[in-house]
Amino acid sequence: MKVVNYAVYAAVPWRVAGLRPAHREYLARLHADGRLVACGPFTDGSGGLYIYETGSLAEAGEILAADPYHIGGVFAGCRLSAWEISKANPVLIPATRIMRRQAGESNEEGS
Repeated sequence: MKVVNYAVYAAVPWRVAGLRPAHREYLARLHADGRLVACGPFTDGSGGLYIYETGSLAEAGEILAADPYHIGGVFAGCRLSAWEISKANPVLIPATRIMRRQAGESNEEGS
């Protein structure tokens, strides 16, 4: 099941910057384990969106609870919601194109 985490940062930019390396390392482990579908910060710096692959909302809560941003007080609030993909266009998702290239696959554009 896909679970979306809509996260809002507390007004502590120094804490965000200080915990960013550990947070990104954690996300890389989740991705490698097949538990992170996609993620990224909002361009205004107010928070981020994370899409987890989990067995339940409770499991998504455990993923969130272990995130260094959560542990370190960066998240002012998070909203976990079960989500179902009804349509997706991987050509429009830059990270998907990058991952496909890294895997040696090609897309319609020949990259």
